[in-house]
Amino acid sequence: MAWMITLVGLVVLVVGAELLLRGAVNIAFRAHISPLVVGLTVVSIGTSAPELVVSLSAAFQGSPSIAMGNVIGSNIANVALILGLCVLVFPIVPDRDAHRIHWPVMMSATVLLIILVQNDVIGSAEGLCMLLALVAYVLWMVRRSRRERRAGASTDVKGPLWRDLLFLGAGVVGLTKGGAWFVQGATDLARQMGISEQLIGLTIVALGTSMPELVASLMAAFKKQPDIGLGNIIGSNIFNLLGILGATALVRPLHADHLAFRPDLLVMLGTGLLLYPFARFFRRIGRWQGLVLLASYAGYMVYLMDRG
Repeated sequence: MAWMITLVGLVVLVVGAELLLRGAVNIAFRAHISPLVVGLTVVSIGTSAPELVVSLSAAFQGSPSIAMGNVIGSNIANVALILGLCVLVFPIVPDRDAHRIHWPVMMSATVLLIILVQNDVIGSAEGLCMLLALVAYVLWMVRRSRRERRAGASTDVKGPLWRDLLFLGAGVVGLTKGGAWFVQGATDLARQMGISEQLIGLTIVALGTSMPELVASLMAAFKKQPDIGLGNIIGSNIFNLLGILGATALVRPLHADHLAFRPDLLVMLGTGLLLYPFARFFRRIGRWQGLVLLASYAGYMVYLMDRG
């Protein structure tokens, strides 16, 4: 029964995220903002909504290790797995802003988490500061993009606005229900199989809630819109760290053993650092970089299985 609940929750999560994504992207394009910023804001927030729902559900159900592991595992998967798969399909020529502005924000949020978790708890005041930092970052990006009026900011959107709003509403409902079912099933599986909740959060839950990012980024790659795909990955990581953990800590202090998560935090930091030379020193992120990223993720999975 736990397997069925987990599977149904995952399916509803993916469908909900797809509906939310369709509506959100169209609304963003109507607002005249660039593809990179669309990926960094609307797409990343939309595809990270499952992580938000799952982490909040886990916190309320007394499973903080799943909430923390979900975010850390999702961020590792976003860079090492999803970006690796995307550049195998279609190499990405990074926008300069990706490594000059947005990558430093992602790494600053990563270092901030490592510092905050040292006392084994992220409190409500810290969560509020993280959320405020995210809001300030998003508002600054949108205003800057609209001011520059980049050529890539397409406004050719078909269909009425009410349809996009309907997609948004249906997506939120799907994400809410799907997230609750998914975390319930995953927690039951962890207990039945004798696997720690931390490992479940880092693997099954993290991979499951990262599916919308994978689908959205692969679609962007196939449609030759790499700025959206890369922006989605970087933006999702920023939103996961500042938005999801911030919101979770705000409603309920997030307790987590920093020693237990130390190896995973270092892997998250390492995969983020690996992204910089790929985006900064190469004309494009191509297939061999994708293989390096995928190999690093495979090594991490082997390590997790061995750790148990």
